[in-house]
This record gives sequence, structure tokens and C-alpha cells, in this order.
Amino acid sequence: MKTVIVYDSVFGNTKKLASFVADAVDGVLVHVSDAVYALDDADLLLVGSPTRAFRPTPAVCIWLKKLPAHALNHIRAAAFDTRIDVTKADSALLKKMAKRFGYAASQINKLLIKKGAAIAANPEGFFVCDSQGPLADGELTRAADWARAICR
Repeated sequence: MKTVIVYDSVFGNTKKLASFVADAVDGVLVHVSDAVYALDDADLLLVGSPTRAFRPTPAVCIWLKKLPAHALNHIRAAAFDTRIDVTKADSALLKKMAKRFGYAASQINKLLIKKGAAIAANPEGFFVCDSQGPLADGELTRAADWARAICR
């Protein structure tokens, strides 16, 4: 099975996580700026982005929106993001906004569905300690386990 991991990263956390996932499932790691032809012969597509203002990065949104209408037919897909754990934040406003607007992975998931993908797993978020990182303890292992479970 050919697994392709397409990602974008701002502070390097999502790149690190995507790279770890690619190693765990023997997948092909592709930055979103190079993803034009990444889907050739893909059986599974994992798409990740940091959560920025409760959304994926513009590059991820543009790439997904520019895909032809049924580009992902017959491809299993799943979305992931990196995010701050708002349950640990002192800001009631931040918690309320996260509940209302969600995170990058849920929006990526909607775009994957729109392009015809068969969703292989619920959108998943992996925590960073602060907006610039680093990844929280255990998140790399959790991400690898998540990806391996999808590949089964």
C-alpha cells in the first residue's frame, strides 16, 4: 500500500510529526508546495497542517481546493493537525472559539470528503506545548500509532 503524507508547517512541529508518521508507515512525505503529483498510485492520503486561527494553513486549503472534483475517488484519507490543548488554557474566550470554529483537521476532513476521498479515520489533533511548540510529550508516538492503525 502506498501511503502519502502531505503536510504544511509553520514552526516545524507539523513537519516533525509528519516525518515521524511517514517513517512509521513507510510512507512518502511531501510538503504541500510539492504535492501536485503526490497522489499518483496513492492508496492512503494523510493530510496535516498546524492549526492557525482555527484553520489549516492557506497552502493546504488552496492545494485541496485546486484538486479536481473527484481527484480523491478510490483513495482512503485522513486529516491531522497540530494544536494547542485549549482545555489547559486560562482563556475562556480561546476555549469558546475552539469549540465554535474547531481545528485544522476537521476542515481538512471536509475538503477531503468534497474531493471524493473515503475517510479512513476521524480527524485527529496532536498537541504542542505552545503556539511555536515543541510537541507535547508522547505526541510523536501517538501519531505513529494513529497512522499505523489506519494502515491496517
